[in-house]
Amino acid sequence: MSTARQTRPADGTGVRSAAGARAHAEATVRARWDSEGRTPHQQDMIDLSLVVSELVTNAILHGGGLAGFEVRTTGEGVRISVHDHSDVIPEAAGGTGELPAVHRGSGYGWPLVIRLARDIDVRRRPGGGKTVSVLVPLRDAPA
Repeated sequence: MSTARQTRPADGTGVRSAAGARAHAEATVRARWDSEGRTPHQQDMIDLSLVVSELVTNAILHGGGLAGFEVRTTGEGVRISVHDHSDVIPEAAGGTGELPAVHRGSGYGWPLVIRLARDIDVRRRPGGGKTVSVLVPLRDAPA
C-alpha cells in the first residue's frame, strides 16, 4: 500500500495533475494578457508549461501528493507556487542547472526548472510539507 497522500484539487483551482496545472497556468496568463491587449511570447509559454509540469509532477511523485497550486501574474512574468506534503528539500535546490553527467535516479527536471525559471525559493511549510515557488519570465510576442 502506498504511503503517498491523496492528491486532491489544490486551493480551489481544481488542479489534480500536471495537465490540469498547465491548463490553469496558461488560462491565467492568457486572461490577464488578453485584458491588456497583449500576447505572450510563444517560447515563454512553452517554458511555463515545462516548469509547471516538472514542479507538479515532482510534488505528486516525490512530495507525497499535491497540497496546493497557485499562479499569479506579475510585471516580470508568472509566479508559480506548488505545495506538497514532504519536508524533504530537493537535493539540487541550490544547483546551477547543469545536467547530471550520469543518471543516478535523479532526473533532468530540476536542472530544467533552474534554467527556465528565476527567483527559485523552496521553503518548509509550518504545518508540514514544503512550497516550491518560481518566477517564469514572460515577454511580449514579437510584433
